[in-house]
Amino acid sequence: MIGILAGMGPKSTGSFIDKVVAQCEKQYGAKDDLDFPHMMIYSCPTPFYLDRPIIHDELKASIIEGARRLQGCGVDFIGIPCNTAHLYIADIQKNVSVPVINMIQQTIDCIPNSASKVALLATEATVQSGIYQEALVEAGLEYINTDDWQEKVTAIIRHIKIGETMEAGEKWQTLSKLLLHENVEAVIIACTDLNVVTDGSQPPFKIVDSSTCLAKAIVEKYLLNKKERR
Repeated sequence: MIGILAGMGPKSTGSFIDKVVAQCEKQYGAKDDLDFPHMMIYSCPTPFYLDRPIIHDELKASIIEGARRLQGCGVDFIGIPCNTAHLYIADIQKNVSVPVINMIQQTIDCIPNSASKVALLATEATVQSGIYQEALVEAGLEYINTDDWQEKVTAIIRHIKIGETMEAGEKWQTLSKLLLHENVEAVIIACTDLNVVTDGSQPPFKIVDSSTCLAKAIVEKYLLNKKERR
């Protein structure tokens, strides 16, 4: 049984499960209801605010508690479709005995070999943490960002959280043009809320969506577990 620790934020949970289902269809041709995996989905409210500093001890504790609850339900492994939560990935893994998939590494692995200039679109907390930048440097990729881009990303996320999807979409179109102007070759979408405006869009650069990369890895892990148990 797959464990999904979601709800960060609540609007992104449904779209992420859709991605997992799509990966089942893509990877092994799931069609009928019984073809799909057992999943335990826990929408975990957390003390995260766009306009306030993170209280790391409180945020980490709530995520660890969520992971423990999923483990108590009998899941075989856990995926967390929240980039900010991966600030605490080592501590989360220490507190549960089942594997926790690392979305950051899965995302880096999905960047095309042809792309060398990469932009990161994420919450300020994720950007400031440096978790993606460190991984990009290790992969030999050039990372670029600007304060103006970050302000627009934060505004898009805020619009999405209060249901202003049209305004969010307009700002995404503006940001896409700025990224194109700087010859960005790949853009990491490292906030699941951003999927509201990026899913289905076709900008002239490669979108590397962290939630899609995680969904892919979850289904791969599910299939591997099934194979090992035969």
